[in-house]
Amino acid sequence: MQLIIDLPNREESLSFHRKRWDEVSRDRTLSAYQGRIETNAQGQIIMTPPAGGSHSTRQYRIAKQLDHLLGGQPHTECPVLTSDGVKAVDAGWYSDGRHAAIRGQIAFEIAPEICVEILSPSNTQQSIRNKFRLYFEAGAVECLVCDLNGRMTHYLDGDADTPHPKSKLCPDFPREISD
Repeated sequence: MQLIIDLPNREESLSFHRKRWDEVSRDRTLSAYQGRIETNAQGQIIMTPPAGGSHSTRQYRIAKQLDHLLGGQPHTECPVLTSDGVKAVDAGWYSDGRHAAIRGQIAFEIAPEICVEILSPSNTQQSIRNKFRLYFEAGAVECLVCDLNGRMTHYLDGDADTPHPKSKLCPDFPREISD
């Protein structure tokens, strides 16, 4: 038995998610929610409670390090339009040039050059790799993961499966982020 899934092309998918995210972002009930809101491939809303203290501390410190080391435009809770819905990157860094291309967008149609996910106990390696694949597809140059102990791992050149010891775009980025 063979399973065949007919997926829309990237532009059709992005058009659908662009419209769906516009609806979500205009919903007054959802705008009062204090946690993270994302959507999945079908446009369904995924709501997550606010992150814990160490998560938000690391998120801030990572964005601050990116700002200090690279300048440009660091973001937290960065909404990226992907072929699997809108995903919130914990911390991201845009060069000034790339940031100009996404300025004014409700959900960014180009991923930050650097996308960072901060693990929580409920994350799996597979879920993080899947997010990284989506970020690379949306234009990320590298993805970083901050584990539960604050250790940083880097993934480069669209390869969500092979960890690297340091960042290509920000080689002086710390190997560990404290909470």
